[in-house]
Amino acid sequence: MSEITNLTATEIASAVREGIVSAVDILDAFLDRIADVDPHVGAFLIVTSDAARQAATAVDAKIAAGIDPGKLAGVPIAIKDNMCTRGIATTCASKLLDGFIPPYDATVITRLQDAGAVIIGKTNLDEFAMGSSCENSALGVTRNPWDLSKVPGGSSGGSAAAVAARLVPIALGSDTGGSIRQPAAFCGTIGLKPTYGMVSRFGLVAFASSLDQIGPFANTVDDIALVMEVLSGHDPKDSTSLPIDAPELMKASHGDIKGLRIGIPDEYFADGISEPVREAVMEVVDKLVELGAVVSHLSMPHTEYTLPAYYIVAPAEASSNLARYDGVRYGNRASKTLSHEDLAEKTREQGFGPEVKRRILIGTYALSAGYYDAFYHKAMQVRTLIQQDFVKAFEHVDVLITPTTPTTAFGIGEKSDDPLAMKLSDICTLSANLAGVPGISIPAGFDDEGLPFGVQLLGPALSEALLLKVSRAYLDATNWTDQEPVL
Repeated sequence: MSEITNLTATEIASAVREGIVSAVDILDAFLDRIADVDPHVGAFLIVTSDAARQAATAVDAKIAAGIDPGKLAGVPIAIKDNMCTRGIATTCASKLLDGFIPPYDATVITRLQDAGAVIIGKTNLDEFAMGSSCENSALGVTRNPWDLSKVPGGSSGGSAAAVAARLVPIALGSDTGGSIRQPAAFCGTIGLKPTYGMVSRFGLVAFASSLDQIGPFANTVDDIALVMEVLSGHDPKDSTSLPIDAPELMKASHGDIKGLRIGIPDEYFADGISEPVREAVMEVVDKLVELGAVVSHLSMPHTEYTLPAYYIVAPAEASSNLARYDGVRYGNRASKTLSHEDLAEKTREQGFGPEVKRRILIGTYALSAGYYDAFYHKAMQVRTLIQQDFVKAFEHVDVLITPTTPTTAFGIGEKSDDPLAMKLSDICTLSANLAGVPGISIPAGFDDEGLPFGVQLLGPALSEALLLKVSRAYLDATNWTDQEPVL
């Protein structure tokens, strides 16, 4: 069974389609692994064994009938619990959504199922995807598989931990300011935030609608490319979905990187980036140069305004989006209330956790009369300048390389009482969301404590194939993705 759980998604799908192993046997192996390991890690909020068995049985039936079940035939996949799943609870790791069972599937769920994937469960997250450590979950703590005393990152910490611990070969997360890339770095996996609009957001519970994007975690570039071929493409149900077809990333992500222009933005190496992380990034740069890339330094002068701009834009959109939770339509509602206003106030007070309340208050203030121009409008102007920094940078280079995080994973509880220090964990990842460009975090070695480093690659819009090609070139020249935590 342990041999099965070390297979990649690409290997599983091929073996199932060829009849070498059944989808049910694959599922059983991963369910056994989850039962053994997840009590220590806490990646899953719910394991959907019965529904997964039905899906795996259906895949096997198609194989027996000579029907191709799809690109992800029999591949177990975990879903961050802020994506709607019909008939299965969707909690956003919040008390407020206790008992909420969506009547429909998110588009990404439908596309996975149509491709033969077996959805095995829903993973933990920071409540409503607001956080950088997975400690803001109201439903439990997720631990880093490399060191159970450390955080897995956030907000998609459960998905990153599930992939790192080999509980699934692929998991989906969402990235609003680094919530895929940061936990990928902390957990030593690959995590891709696609171009804004490349993957449908229909059925994703909104945090900040102009920033949110769904993307995958995996341990190989092939698996990222495979699942992105399934997830990508226009969706008429999402008004922000790009009018494009799904790219053929499996083919396009192969090839050498000779002559590729890689830029090092100096502002991403400012104070706050630990020396071991800085050294890890430069070791990756050296390896890429060995592989034929050409490296140059450049400036992105508005980078220093990224953090304040993001923490006005994102909370403002969250304030608007979370206003729908009034105790009437979704999940929990307070009892013994005197009016609709009292109902909404008490439901939110009882249901939302401290970090969610903090961001709603900041966002509401930034949008309030007399402050809108001073804060939100100004932040949106800065966002435009940050976008222009990227446009100018990509006139001179093909890809940017930066740290993913300032440090490796920190201890559980270490930053819980310091919201600003926690937010600084995302300092290197926020700009890609403000600009709408794709970013990927790839493993780049380990520190003296055995904790993974992550390095971030950023490219222009719709350059996922290029980012995957560079990632593949580097990872093929190292053995980082062959390493796995001992649990």
